[in-house]
Amino acid sequence: MMDPEKDQWVLKFCILGDHAVGKTSLLSQYIDRSFEEDYRPTIGVNIIKKTIQLDQINADVNLIIWDIAWQEKYEKYRKFYFEGCAGALLVYDVTRQPTFERINTKWLVDFKNHVGKRKTSHILIGNKIDLADGRVVQKDDGANFAKEIEASYFIETSAKFGENVEIPFVRLVQEILRNHGVQFEL
Repeated sequence: MMDPEKDQWVLKFCILGDHAVGKTSLLSQYIDRSFEEDYRPTIGVNIIKKTIQLDQINADVNLIIWDIAWQEKYEKYRKFYFEGCAGALLVYDVTRQPTFERINTKWLVDFKNHVGKRKTSHILIGNKIDLADGRVVQKDDGANFAKEIEASYFIETSAKFGENVEIPFVRLVQEILRNHGVQFEL
């Protein structure tokens, strides 16, 4: 039931990156606190909803998170997926250098092209830190790259073990609300 004393926000954002970087796994950990070992690619788009309470500003925030598939055959539909997006989580796999490089050459370009001139925010996520032996993208490289692409925030996560998973979602909400003149501390 909606509390008439609370502010209500509806925020749409997307989670972007190459196949098998862990976008859907990050969402599953964030929403359900679960992880599935078997990889099943997202087909087209998967839309997830979650409501979070921000007591700091006495508000409920309804998140509409679009998990956008990487396959090129869905390219022509992507502009519709981005419509109304206020932010993006850009995800790469720390064990696969090309997924890191495509953040700048593909995913951030797509996001910026499709959202137009609206004020948006994006956060860079290096996922799969639990695979430390296979790491090829170092944390410092990710942090420096985040500055280069003007990401609001950078974090490394493990969707498998739930490490740091909630932080980028809440930070993106914080950045989007800041763009609307609402400030609060986490």
